[in-house]
Amino acid sequence: MSAPTVGFDLDMTLIDPRPGMVLAMDEVRRRTGFPVDGELFASNLGPPLDGYFRGCGLDEEQVLAGVREFRALYPEIVIPRTVGLPGAAESLAAVRAAGGAAVVVTGKYGPNAQLHLDALGWEVDHLVGELWSTEKAVALRRFGAKVYVGDHIGDVNGAKAAGAFSVAVPSGPCTARELLAAGADLVLDSLTEFPRWLAGSAAVLAGLPEHRENAEREADRQQQTGQVQPQG
Repeated sequence: MSAPTVGFDLDMTLIDPRPGMVLAMDEVRRRTGFPVDGELFASNLGPPLDGYFRGCGLDEEQVLAGVREFRALYPEIVIPRTVGLPGAAESLAAVRAAGGAAVVVTGKYGPNAQLHLDALGWEVDHLVGELWSTEKAVALRRFGAKVYVGDHIGDVNGAKAAGAFSVAVPSGPCTARELLAAGADLVLDSLTEFPRWLAGSAAVLAGLPEHRENAEREADRQQQTGQVQPQG
Protein backbone atom coordinates (compact mmCIF):
# COMPACT_ATOMS: atom_id res chain seq x y z
CA MET A 1 0.00 0.00 0.00
CA SER A 2 1.29 3.47 -0.88
CA ALA A 3 1.69 6.03 1.88
CA PRO A 4 -1.60 7.83 2.57
CA THR A 5 -2.46 11.42 1.86
CA VAL A 6 -4.59 12.70 4.74
CA GLY A 7 -6.60 15.89 4.68
CA PHE A 8 -7.39 17.91 7.79
CA ASP A 9 -9.82 20.70 8.51
CA LEU A 10 -8.35 23.58 10.56
CA ASP A 11 -10.74 25.38 12.93
CA MET A 12 -11.81 23.16 15.84
CA THR A 13 -10.11 20.16 14.24
CA LEU A 14 -6.45 21.14 14.49
CA ILE A 15 -6.75 24.50 16.27
CA ASP A 16 -8.99 26.34 18.72
CA PRO A 17 -9.20 29.99 17.61
CA ARG A 18 -12.40 30.84 19.51
CA PRO A 19 -11.05 33.35 22.07
CA GLY A 20 -9.57 35.52 19.32
CA MET A 21 -12.57 35.01 17.05
CA VAL A 22 -14.88 36.42 19.73
CA LEU A 23 -12.70 39.50 20.20
CA ALA A 24 -12.19 40.10 16.48
CA MET A 25 -15.88 39.89 15.63
CA ASP A 26 -16.82 42.13 18.54
CA GLU A 27 -14.23 44.63 17.31
CA VAL A 28 -15.89 44.51 13.88
CA ARG A 29 -19.16 45.42 15.62
CA ARG A 30 -17.49 48.29 17.49
CA ARG A 31 -15.93 49.73 14.32
CA THR A 32 -18.84 49.26 11.92
CA GLY A 33 -21.98 49.16 14.02
CA PHE A 34 -23.00 45.90 12.33
CA PRO A 35 -25.26 43.66 14.49
CA VAL A 36 -22.72 40.85 14.87
CA ASP A 37 -22.02 38.78 17.99
CA GLY A 38 -18.57 37.35 18.65
CA GLU A 39 -19.71 34.62 21.03
CA LEU A 40 -22.42 33.43 18.65
CA PHE A 41 -20.06 33.49 15.69
CA ALA A 42 -17.33 31.55 17.50
CA SER A 43 -19.79 28.89 18.67
CA ASN A 44 -20.33 27.60 15.12
CA LEU A 45 -17.03 27.83 13.29
CA GLY A 46 -16.82 26.16 9.91
CA PRO A 47 -19.33 27.79 7.54
CA PRO A 48 -18.11 30.65 5.33
CA LEU A 49 -17.53 34.05 6.92
CA ASP A 50 -19.62 35.92 4.37
CA GLY A 51 -22.56 33.63 5.16
CA TYR A 52 -22.41 34.67 8.81
CA PHE A 53 -22.61 38.36 7.88
CA ARG A 54 -25.53 37.70 5.52
CA GLY A 55 -27.29 35.87 8.33
CA CYS A 56 -27.02 39.07 10.39
CA GLY A 57 -29.18 40.86 7.83
CA LEU A 58 -26.42 42.80 6.09
CA ASP A 59 -26.57 43.74 2.42
CA GLU A 60 -23.85 42.63 0.02
CA GLU A 61 -21.82 45.84 0.32
CA GLN A 62 -21.87 45.51 4.11
CA VAL A 63 -20.97 41.82 3.86
CA LEU A 64 -17.86 42.67 1.84
CA ALA A 65 -16.94 45.42 4.30
CA GLY A 66 -17.38 43.06 7.25
CA VAL A 67 -15.20 40.38 5.66
CA ARG A 68 -12.46 42.90 4.90
CA GLU A 69 -12.53 44.31 8.42
CA PHE A 70 -12.46 40.89 10.07
CA ARG A 71 -9.59 39.63 7.92
CA ALA A 72 -7.58 42.77 8.57
CA LEU A 73 -8.00 42.36 12.34
CA TYR A 74 -7.28 38.64 12.25
CA PRO A 75 -3.47 38.50 12.36
CA GLU A 76 -3.16 40.76 15.40
CA ILE A 77 -6.14 39.53 17.40
CA VAL A 78 -6.77 35.88 16.52
CA ILE A 79 -3.38 34.38 15.70
CA PRO A 80 -1.68 34.99 19.08
CA ARG A 81 -4.69 33.72 21.03
CA THR A 82 -5.03 30.42 19.14
CA VAL A 83 -3.82 27.07 20.47
CA GLY A 84 -3.42 23.67 18.88
CA LEU A 85 -5.98 21.10 19.96
CA PRO A 86 -4.81 17.97 21.82
CA GLY A 87 -3.33 15.45 19.41
CA ALA A 88 -3.17 17.85 16.46
CA ALA A 89 0.59 18.15 16.16
CA GLU A 90 0.99 14.42 16.80
CA SER A 91 -1.56 13.58 14.09
CA LEU A 92 0.22 15.68 11.48
CA ALA A 93 3.52 14.10 12.51
CA ALA A 94 2.03 10.60 12.31
CA VAL A 95 1.01 11.13 8.68
CA ARG A 96 4.47 12.30 7.73
CA ALA A 97 6.15 9.55 9.75
CA ALA A 98 4.15 7.03 7.73
CA GLY A 99 5.60 8.57 4.56
CA GLY A 100 2.31 10.24 3.70
CA ALA A 101 1.30 13.79 2.88
CA ALA A 102 -0.64 16.05 5.24
CA VAL A 103 -3.04 18.46 3.52
CA VAL A 104 -5.06 21.19 5.23
CA VAL A 105 -8.32 22.03 3.46
CA THR A 106 -10.26 24.74 5.25
CA GLY A 107 -13.00 27.29 4.79
CA LYS A 108 -10.69 29.91 6.27
CA TYR A 109 -9.00 32.62 4.22
CA GLY A 110 -5.79 30.98 3.04
CA PRO A 111 -3.23 33.60 4.12
CA ASN A 112 -4.62 33.66 7.67
CA ALA A 113 -4.67 29.86 7.76
CA GLN A 114 -0.98 29.88 6.83
CA LEU A 115 -0.29 32.32 9.67
CA HIS A 116 -1.74 29.79 12.10
CA LEU A 117 0.49 27.02 10.79
CA ASP A 118 3.54 29.27 10.96
CA ALA A 119 2.74 30.44 14.49
CA LEU A 120 2.40 26.86 15.71
CA GLY A 121 5.44 25.63 13.80
CA TRP A 122 3.43 23.07 11.83
CA GLU A 123 4.54 22.00 8.36
CA VAL A 124 2.04 20.53 5.91
CA ASP A 125 2.45 19.49 2.30
CA HIS A 126 -0.43 21.56 0.93
CA LEU A 127 -2.86 24.19 2.23
CA VAL A 128 -6.07 25.18 0.47
CA GLY A 129 -8.42 27.78 1.90
CA GLU A 130 -11.92 29.13 1.28
CA LEU A 131 -13.54 25.77 0.54
CA TRP A 132 -16.59 24.62 2.48
CA SER A 133 -18.56 21.36 2.69
CA THR A 134 -18.68 19.48 -0.64
CA GLU A 135 -16.46 22.16 -2.23
CA LYS A 136 -13.60 20.62 -0.23
CA ALA A 137 -13.78 17.55 -2.46
CA VAL A 138 -12.10 19.52 -5.26
CA ALA A 139 -8.88 19.88 -3.26
CA LEU A 140 -9.10 16.45 -1.66
CA ARG A 141 -9.34 14.79 -5.06
CA ARG A 142 -6.57 16.95 -6.49
CA PHE A 143 -4.12 15.72 -3.88
CA GLY A 144 -5.46 12.17 -3.74
CA ALA A 145 -6.52 12.31 -0.09
CA LYS A 146 -7.71 8.94 1.16
CA VAL A 147 -8.82 10.31 4.52
CA TYR A 148 -10.33 13.63 5.59
CA VAL A 149 -10.46 14.61 9.24
CA GLY A 150 -12.88 17.27 10.47
CA ASP A 151 -15.22 18.37 13.22
CA HIS A 152 -18.27 19.57 11.29
CA ILE A 153 -21.03 17.96 9.26
CA GLY A 154 -19.73 20.04 6.37
CA ASP A 155 -16.40 18.21 6.68
CA VAL A 156 -18.17 14.86 6.54
CA ASN A 157 -19.97 15.99 3.40
CA GLY A 158 -16.67 17.07 1.87
CA ALA A 159 -15.05 13.71 2.60
CA LYS A 160 -18.01 11.79 1.16
CA ALA A 161 -18.06 13.91 -1.99
CA ALA A 162 -14.36 13.15 -2.49
CA GLY A 163 -14.77 9.42 -1.85
CA ALA A 164 -12.44 9.74 1.14
CA PHE A 165 -12.73 7.99 4.49
CA SER A 166 -14.39 10.45 6.86
CA VAL A 167 -12.80 10.69 10.31
CA ALA A 168 -14.60 13.09 12.63
CA VAL A 169 -13.93 14.53 16.06
CA PRO A 170 -16.64 16.19 18.22
CA SER A 171 -14.38 19.08 19.22
CA GLY A 172 -16.43 21.67 17.32
CA PRO A 173 -20.13 22.52 17.19
CA CYS A 174 -21.33 19.05 16.11
CA THR A 175 -21.86 16.12 18.48
CA ALA A 176 -20.60 12.60 17.84
CA ARG A 177 -24.19 11.52 17.20
CA GLU A 178 -24.69 14.26 14.61
CA LEU A 179 -21.42 13.41 12.86
CA LEU A 180 -22.32 9.72 12.67
CA ALA A 181 -25.80 10.54 11.40
CA ALA A 182 -24.22 12.68 8.67
CA GLY A 183 -22.24 9.66 7.48
CA ALA A 184 -18.86 9.87 9.19
CA ASP A 185 -17.04 6.55 8.81
CA LEU A 186 -15.33 6.94 12.19
CA VAL A 187 -15.79 9.32 15.12
CA LEU A 188 -12.89 9.62 17.57
CA ASP A 189 -13.15 11.22 20.98
CA SER A 190 -10.28 13.52 20.01
CA LEU A 191 -7.27 13.69 17.71
CA THR A 192 -5.16 12.09 20.44
CA GLU A 193 -6.59 8.80 19.13
CA PHE A 194 -5.75 9.46 15.48
CA PRO A 195 -2.07 8.39 15.33
CA ARG A 196 -2.90 4.94 16.70
CA TRP A 197 -5.85 4.58 14.34
CA LEU A 198 -3.70 5.59 11.37
CA ALA A 199 -1.04 3.05 12.31
CA GLY A 200 -3.63 0.25 12.19
CA SER A 201 -5.66 1.44 9.22
CA ALA A 202 -3.86 -0.31 6.35
CA ALA A 203 -6.85 -2.53 5.52
CA VAL A 204 -9.24 0.41 5.47
CA LEU A 205 -7.00 2.55 3.30
CA ALA A 206 -6.25 -0.31 0.91
CA GLY A 207 -9.97 -0.59 0.07
CA LEU A 208 -10.53 3.09 -0.59
CA PRO A 209 -10.18 3.18 -4.40
CA GLU A 210 -13.44 1.25 -4.76
CA HIS A 211 -15.01 3.33 -1.98
CA ARG A 212 -14.01 6.51 -3.83
CA GLU A 213 -15.41 5.33 -7.16
CA ASN A 214 -18.75 4.42 -5.54
CA ALA A 215 -18.93 7.82 -3.85
CA GLU A 216 -18.20 9.64 -7.10
CA ARG A 217 -20.90 7.69 -8.91
CA GLU A 218 -23.39 8.56 -6.17
CA ALA A 219 -22.41 12.25 -6.31
CA ASP A 220 -22.92 12.24 -10.10
CA ARG A 221 -26.31 10.57 -9.66
CA GLN A 222 -27.40 13.20 -7.12
CA GLN A 223 -26.34 16.03 -9.41
CA GLN A 224 -28.31 14.54 -12.29
CA THR A 225 -31.43 14.14 -10.16
CA GLY A 226 -31.10 17.57 -8.55
CA GLN A 227 -30.48 16.27 -5.03
CA VAL A 228 -27.28 18.26 -4.52
CA GLN A 229 -27.93 21.75 -3.22
CA PRO A 230 -25.53 24.54 -4.22
CA GLN A 231 -23.40 26.04 -1.44
CA GLY A 232 -24.21 29.58 -0.34
